[in-house]
Amino acid sequence: MIRQRSLTVRLTALFALASTAVLVGLGLLIISTVAKHFTDQDEQLLEKELQLIRMVVNERGADAITSTFGEALHNHPGFYVHISSLSGQALYSTLNHATAPILAAAQSAMPGRSFAVPVGQHQKFQAIKARLKDDQSARELQVIVAVDTEIHDHFMRNFQTTLVVYIAGSVLIVVLLSWWAARRGLAPLRAMSDKVQAVSSHNFGERMSVEMLPIEIADLAAKLNAMLERLQRDFNRITNFSTDIAHELRTPITNLLTQTDVVLTQQRTNEAYRDILSSNAEELQRLARTISDMLFLAQTENGITLPSYERLSLQEEISELFDFYDALAEEKNVLMRLAGEASIRGDRLMVRRALSNLISNAMRYTPPAGVIAVSIDRSEKDISVHVENDGPEIPSEHLPHLFDRFYRADKARTKLDSDSAGLGLSITKAIMRAHQGEVSVRSAQGKTRFTLLFPNAAA
Repeated sequence: MIRQRSLTVRLTALFALASTAVLVGLGLLIISTVAKHFTDQDEQLLEKELQLIRMVVNERGADAITSTFGEALHNHPGFYVHISSLSGQALYSTLNHATAPILAAAQSAMPGRSFAVPVGQHQKFQAIKARLKDDQSARELQVIVAVDTEIHDHFMRNFQTTLVVYIAGSVLIVVLLSWWAARRGLAPLRAMSDKVQAVSSHNFGERMSVEMLPIEIADLAAKLNAMLERLQRDFNRITNFSTDIAHELRTPITNLLTQTDVVLTQQRTNEAYRDILSSNAEELQRLARTISDMLFLAQTENGITLPSYERLSLQEEISELFDFYDALAEEKNVLMRLAGEASIRGDRLMVRRALSNLISNAMRYTPPAGVIAVSIDRSEKDISVHVENDGPEIPSEHLPHLFDRFYRADKARTKLDSDSAGLGLSITKAIMRAHQGEVSVRSAQGKTRFTLLFPNAAA
């Protein structure tokens, strides 16, 4: 597996490459500018001398060149002049064997244009060729003026060497500074990494201080904090769920073991054994229902795929549930009423289970001579089912937790009052979530209302 380079190394390399490119470009610009300056300077000198020769030829003639320039050129050892007729006869020349390549190069040069003449490994001349007319002798002359550029070339070589050394040193310094800047700039990321590394099940409350971080990574820190918040919430829910499961299963199992131990202590009649086994069967049935409900809720953690998806008449489903609870309602002297009609799309068994949980819950807490009213309302976007019953109000501090698993508003309620494990409302909420709906509750003025909100299939 190829190990990825660290972000510090990458940033250092990028900074170094960018700085090197800038320094090399600047060095090349300086070298070209200085070289052009020297070339322009040499051309100006050649033009100046050529103008002087032209003036002498116009005023005194070509024969006066030797006496005019002879002594002056001895004081300029790097300056050379060659004057000849168009036929090639030399009238005046300071060239020698070492500078003979100047004449060869001048043969192909354009008049009035300067040209470079390399001689040997390091020596180079800058020259210019021109034609003059000697009015006194009526002759046309060819003039070649050259200057030795060795001084400039020597300076440029030293300058280039110095510049290369400077750029190399600068690149090294830039690499070190880039590494330091990258390390310092990425320090908040390392701090975040250490913070996340320290998070465990024992200190889920650790959070990153977004205010102390740079803007560029503050958003990442905020998202990590939000992720830790969700993980802590899920972890606490799972922990509480495990605790609740152990508590819910411990009681019936303890009852089963106690009853069984008592029966085994002495010989019993067949009728006694039958009663004990019947009691154990009831506990086992309640355990089976609790386990089935817990498995159903566990599936909701990863989302529910509806087994079937069909159009349902809410009025028909609720009417059938009323028929099922009719005997119990008559026994408790509770009146059930239904109003409204609407159709939704969903799974029949799940929808019926959600409605049954609410009606069963209402039947449990409605006092004698009370009323359970179920109404169906329709809007353009939603279809709502309200299950309202008379009875004691639920304290407001309990309302936000009614749909939590194993939650009971009355902590003192015993199993003798109900065989519920506190999962019915949680299952209802999971079913509504699977149908893209919601469930809510409110309790006031002696009435408690649960509302199922389905999306309107016709919308």
